[in-house]
Amino acid sequence: MKRLLFFISFFILCGIAKAQKVQVEEHLDSIEIALGDQCHLFLSVTANEKAEVKFPDFSQQKMIAPGIEVVEQLRGDSVRNDDGTLRQTIVYRITSFEPKLHYIAPLSVLVEGKKFMGKQLALKVLDVPVDTTKLEQFYPPKDIQTNPFSWAEWTPLIALYAIASILAVIAMLCYLLRKGNKPIKISFIIIKRIPPHVKAMTSIDEIKENKLSAGEDQKEYYTCLTDTLRIYLKERFGFSAMEMTTREIIERLQNEDPMKVAELREVFETADLVKFAKYSTLINENDRNLVSAIDFINSTKTEETVVEKREEQQLSKEERQTNIALKLLKIMIYVSEIAIIGILAYIIWQAVLLIE
Repeated sequence: MKRLLFFISFFILCGIAKAQKVQVEEHLDSIEIALGDQCHLFLSVTANEKAEVKFPDFSQQKMIAPGIEVVEQLRGDSVRNDDGTLRQTIVYRITSFEPKLHYIAPLSVLVEGKKFMGKQLALKVLDVPVDTTKLEQFYPPKDIQTNPFSWAEWTPLIALYAIASILAVIAMLCYLLRKGNKPIKISFIIIKRIPPHVKAMTSIDEIKENKLSAGEDQKEYYTCLTDTLRIYLKERFGFSAMEMTTREIIERLQNEDPMKVAELREVFETADLVKFAKYSTLINENDRNLVSAIDFINSTKTEETVVEKREEQQLSKEERQTNIALKLLKIMIYVSEIAIIGILAYIIWQAVLLIE
């Protein structure tokens, strides 16, 4: 019987000792606040580290007491004590809009399913003094207002945009005009001046290559030969040998070598007989006349070289005016493009500033 009483007393004392390890603390960081102000209510539980602790939840029910509202529920720190217990804290941010002394009933905490209570707290809410004799200094809350819009601020930007549009139209018209009228380019003509004796010898070489001889058309042969000599005389001595008779040509060449002039006379007279009197020559006679023509050219030629002369084509007054107009159109296009880009950049910059 004594042993049974001993064991019962032992278990009761152990349970009491275990129950005594649970401590609940409840306090405010401020015992009075102004109307609408906020303070914090701290609820701490010290219990076994492995014990299950359940704090009161005011996330759905906002009223912690009549006239006291929970604004936010925060999880505090957990501190491990030296005796192996764990101190857990939860923080309630509260406020009130009723100016009076409020009593907050003790909050209950469940530890391993058992309820443990905190302590009763008092919170004084102070009213804001208002001088009702000077109500004009107080203003009711204002409605939500939008940013004011003023056409005076946007009118310059609209005007600049209109100017940019006009410049764009002008630039497009200038482009179309310039595209349809290409600039007239100054061309250069290279004139190749060949000495008369070179041209004459080239013609004689062609007569040889064509093999015009006595066995073929003698009239064509002497016509080509005398035309070559007449062109040479015109370019070498400066008189119109193409329209002159044989006698007139010989008279103009009387100051030259008599022997060479006599040979040239024979060539022209033979040619006249062949062309007009149907005279037939021998092959050696044709060759002799050709040699005589070559000797005359070689004896009267001047030492000149082939000269190339570069001549610039001269534009007319209308063509020069056209080129100037096209250059002005090109300049207007570039200036318009630069102005449009600058105006649009300025408009965007000012619009962003006005919107902000």
